[in-house]
Amino acid sequence: MNILLKPVITEKATAESELKNRFTFSVKTDANKLQIKKAVENTYGVSVDKVRTMRYGAEKRIRYTKTGMQRGKSPRIKKAIVQLSEGDTIDFYNKL
Repeated sequence: MNILLKPVITEKATAESELKNRFTFSVKTDANKLQIKKAVENTYGVSVDKVRTMRYGAEKRIRYTKTGMQRGKSPRIKKAIVQLSEGDTIDFYNKL
């Protein structure tokens, strides 16, 4: 069972990684901070100082189609911001 789903690569997350050595990941919603820390350390071979998590609820959405209004919602997600130790870094673009 993999805790880390994917890295979040946005302008804000890239700036945080370059300036403050913080990396953002999309993780499973039931993962706790200790599990996230172990998963990042095992996957990328770095040492983690701090883990911050954010939980986003599902957003309700309405689509107007020929058959009428379609109601639905997006899935809930959880993000983790991982602070790495001084000197460690993760290169997401290495395997492209």
